[in-house]
Amino acid sequence: MTTQTAEASRPEVVRLGRMERARRADLDILAVFVVAQVGCVIAGLVAPGKFAYVTTGNFQVMLQAIPELGIVAIGVGLLMIAGEFDLSVGANYTFAAIVMANLVTGYGMSPWGAAAIALLVGLLIGLLNAAVTFWLRIPSFITTLGSGLFWEGFTLLYHGAGFVSFTPTGAFVTATSGSFGVLEVEFCWFIVLAVVCGLLLHRHRLGNWFYAAGGNATAARAVGVRTRRVKTIAFAIAGVTAALAGILATSRVQSIVPGQGTDLPLNAIAACVIGGVALMGGRGTMLGIVLGSALIYLIQDVLLLLRAPGFYLQLFVGLLIIAAAGLNQFARGRAARQGNG
Repeated sequence: MTTQTAEASRPEVVRLGRMERARRADLDILAVFVVAQVGCVIAGLVAPGKFAYVTTGNFQVMLQAIPELGIVAIGVGLLMIAGEFDLSVGANYTFAAIVMANLVTGYGMSPWGAAAIALLVGLLIGLLNAAVTFWLRIPSFITTLGSGLFWEGFTLLYHGAGFVSFTPTGAFVTATSGSFGVLEVEFCWFIVLAVVCGLLLHRHRLGNWFYAAGGNATAARAVGVRTRRVKTIAFAIAGVTAALAGILATSRVQSIVPGQGTDLPLNAIAACVIGGVALMGGRGTMLGIVLGSALIYLIQDVLLLLRAPGFYLQLFVGLLIIAAAGLNQFARGRAARQGNG
């Protein structure tokens, strides 16, 4: 390997080579989100009777709903940046929440202890996904597709098809589903997690390794990055964030039903792609993931306020995914041409 090639393949250089494109992608999605918000506010002020967007109740619902997808998307996005997928996060979300609810309702365990065990369950599912992927050399897309189906079936075997009630009291409820005026505690968890993971991704050496492992694993290994270990950490984070989302949602609605998280994996991937995360790995930002999650729920909220049929959400999100993936591919091709030039 020549000196020039070795320098270009270092994780720090790999990451810096993408930073300008990442900033442009962030500005693009931020501009779309701001324009959409301004349009909704104007429409809500002009026709409040037909489009009740600018209301306290609507903002509270949004601040409750965005974290359910956003927290899962944070873990999925980090894993995608590292070059892998996790399609089992929906089953993980449901199974971990049911374990917590059963421990509290059926065995009288403290909700804090039950929540800790649920997070451990999510962590172990993430680590198991990594182990199967790397030991058996199976693509993570296939591994986690099978894992998701397995945990969905195991949830039914463990609990059955009925819902589980969950009615904790005291500090646990305040810490997981309380509110401070319009601001919801769940949204605070989402923002804190996004800040922590954003610092990890953009300011810590591990974040460099995520980008390097997802962008060019061969070059990353050549300069000493332990790509399997790095990707295993990303799998573990995805597992924990899925379980955390399930805990917060179950505490808010005080029940959980098997199969409740079925749509989460694809919606989380959609949020990441819309936010500028590359499907092939190696590119994406935490701000983009957050805005992509918020934009998906904004579309859903608008359609609900307009009383549009439910399939309209799938239609618009599908179009957004195709458009975002097309823009990502165009940006990748343009960067490659500039590099060759």
